[in-house]
Order: sequence, then structure tokens, then C-alpha cells
Amino acid sequence: MDIKRLIPIAVIGIGLLAALAFDVHKLLTFEVIGENYAELKGYIENQFTLSLLLFALVYIASVAFSIPGASILSLLYGALLGTILAGSLIVLSATIGATLIFLAARYAFHDALKERAGPWLSKMQNGFNENAVSYMLFLRLVPAFPFFVVNLVPAFLGISLKVYFFTTLVGIIPGTFVYVSIGSGIGFVLEQGRTPDLSVLSSPQVLLPLAALGLLALIPILYKKIKGNKPA
Repeated sequence: MDIKRLIPIAVIGIGLLAALAFDVHKLLTFEVIGENYAELKGYIENQFTLSLLLFALVYIASVAFSIPGASILSLLYGALLGTILAGSLIVLSATIGATLIFLAARYAFHDALKERAGPWLSKMQNGFNENAVSYMLFLRLVPAFPFFVVNLVPAFLGISLKVYFFTTLVGIIPGTFVYVSIGSGIGFVLEQGRTPDLSVLSSPQVLLPLAALGLLALIPILYKKIKGNKPA
């Protein structure tokens, strides 16, 4: 393997290690956020455009480097910016960050895997690519799979950049707006420095509709299988 191909992944790895070494993830706690919430609100009022740019860059970096705490950021952005603005900013930023790590992984490892892979990987790639849009939407819609895993695996299965970008952009919309809508209602709690109750995020009322959307994405695959099994 060409060592130069490992540079993008090395950069991502170094970024993650640096974030962990400096305890960046510890800043994404409601205790720290509550202490600085008023200052953040004031900064947004005084530097609105710059605030949006910085928030976008922070979210892109958190996704690209797989830094723990993106869900807390989603709630915070919802509290600071409101549902529509925060949701739109996060969807775009998360898609960009996910695409960066996808491209890095594909550039670094795809050719090496292709050279060494046996028939099983080729068969998996072909099966996945035949229904790439449905599978990717399912993986993005159902909150049962770690986000960083779904960012990486398609790179090894030969998914096109266009399909990856589109399905990520569309697939993360429902979950993102669930988080920011909940976040938009916890601003008062954060202003008082208290920790909000987020048990609703794991409730059936939230998870079941997302799972149902994911299953809907698989209907085209089921239709193809039923149609393909019919006698000529």
C-alpha cells in the first residue's frame, strides 16, 4: 500500500487523539454548557453570522474526527438557535463531516481491500450496491447504528460519493430535527445551570417512528425480491 494514502486517516486519527488528550469531550457536558450558556447567547446576538460559521465548523470537526458528544451539540444548538436554523445547520455540517471521513477511508483503504478481498467481499459489495440508496437510508434513519460506523463502512463497500452524500443528507434529517426540537425546549433549564431530563430521547415515542421510517426505506428491496421470485 502507498503510505501517502494513509495521510488523511492519520490526520483524522491524530485529531481524535488530540481531542481526547485535551478532554474536549468533557466540555460537552450540561454542567459546562450551563455555566457558559448566557455568554454563548450573548455572543450569538453580537456576532450572528460568525457564530453560525463557528458552530458549523465545530460540528463538522466533531463528526469528521468522531469526537464523542455530537448529540449534546445538537441539543445545545437547538437551545441556542431554534429548531429550524439549528436543524438545517446540523444536517449540512454533519453531512460534510461524514463525507470527509468517508473520502479519507475510501482513499486510504479501498484499493488495498479490493486487491486482498475474497469473493465474499465482492458478493457483499454487489448486494449492497444493487440497493445502495435503500440500505444507506435505513442505516441513517434507524438510530441503532453508531454514526461513525455508518460513515466508514460504505467506503469499504464501494458506495459512490453521490449516493453516500445524498442518503446521508436526507437520512439524518428526521433524527436531527428530533434532537434540536427537544433542545429548543431546554434553554431555560440550561440558563439555570441544571441538567435537563433527556429520557425522552430513548422513549418508544421517539425511537419507533424513526425505526418505521428505516423500514420504509427497505420496501424497494422487498419489492425487488418478491418480483424476482415470481415465475416467468
